[in-house]
Amino acid sequence: MDAPSVIRTKRDRGELTDGQIDWVIDAYTRGEVADEQMSALAMAILLNGMNLREIGRWTDAMIRSGERMDFSALGVPTADKHSTGGVGDKITLPLAPLVAACGAAVPQLSGRGLGHTGGTLDKLESIPGWRALLSNDEMMTVLRDTGAVICAAGDGLAPADKKLYALRDVTGTVEAIPLIASSIMSKKIAEGTGALVLDVKVGSGAFMKNIADARELARTMVGLGTNAGVNTVALLTDMSVPLGLTAGNALEVRESVEVLAGGGPADVVELTLALAREMLDAAGVHGKDPADALRDGSAMDHWRRMIAAQGGNPDAALPVAKEQHQVVAASSGVLTELDAYAVGVCAWRLGAGRARKEDPVQAGAGVEIHAKPGATVTAGQPLLTLHTDTPERFDYAMEALAGGIRIAEPGTAFTPKPIVLDRIA
Repeated sequence: MDAPSVIRTKRDRGELTDGQIDWVIDAYTRGEVADEQMSALAMAILLNGMNLREIGRWTDAMIRSGERMDFSALGVPTADKHSTGGVGDKITLPLAPLVAACGAAVPQLSGRGLGHTGGTLDKLESIPGWRALLSNDEMMTVLRDTGAVICAAGDGLAPADKKLYALRDVTGTVEAIPLIASSIMSKKIAEGTGALVLDVKVGSGAFMKNIADARELARTMVGLGTNAGVNTVALLTDMSVPLGLTAGNALEVRESVEVLAGGGPADVVELTLALAREMLDAAGVHGKDPADALRDGSAMDHWRRMIAAQGGNPDAALPVAKEQHQVVAASSGVLTELDAYAVGVCAWRLGAGRARKEDPVQAGAGVEIHAKPGATVTAGQPLLTLHTDTPERFDYAMEALAGGIRIAEPGTAFTPKPIVLDRIA
């Protein structure tokens, strides 16, 4: 077997055999297949696609490139959630302790932000002392003691995906649905969770811009999970507007704690509860309503224990950016658009995100939102507050908002999109 023949098969719109897929994933992981060869194959997959058999085998080969975790010793059902990424998407933070408070264990392996989308680990690292890197034994200890853990995936979990993901990011092949689906599901299946809920974002601030592509991705991932014995369901959720009232690391932690305290923005609460109910149902855990766990403080108790178990101080003051700048309404009327992508790029340029994986982030940087679409605003009213430690970023960040904020004539009718657009199981 050799790389050029595998590349030519897909270049000429042929189907890769199981043997070809097994060989190329193993050889690439070992360094026998060069980056330029895998780049060519990834581009051929982007242009010519894969059928479900190929995607399934590709996913399985990536799982077999590393270790598999096993949480059966916990003695309780496990459930996990994966989001395809968005702006202001802090849902994992309140969701993991909430589901734990209702009786399921939540082994949540999360990632860092890149570009305009925020990363769960970056948000949590704004909490003084909190650690993202845990050994497998530490992860199991936190799960046993607190019911939930949010941490980085270890190097041994689907190493083929880690290598291929970095390559796709710099070769214009991130958008290939077969590679997105296999990347996500190889990690989640190897993680060993019994139930998985996928939050597939749709809209300007999401990876999938239209609902047809989102449905294709969701169906592919649900099929991969189900075939691997993981009870999998997907919700398609709106990402045309940022979630909640914050986009940025410490800002989103603060808002998540408000949700756990029984408050917080209505859209964040609604989606958190919807995903919690799906996770508990998929895990076969019934009894406590997640809404009750927010009201009675049990979700907050699990949050505090989880943060402390990973070295964080849940009572510590969160970082605050040194500089602020307000964006005000240019006219009076009805706010009809607050584009999620524009807000995400603005937060990224303020220092909340990174252009490359090795870039640092500012814990206090980001965007605070004072009005959401549908609100009646007056000229000069604050719409956003921009936060950064480096004020020279303000002009560049403001440029990202051009065309992303629209105010219509007073009295203009506005109908918001529902948060949950579809469910696929």
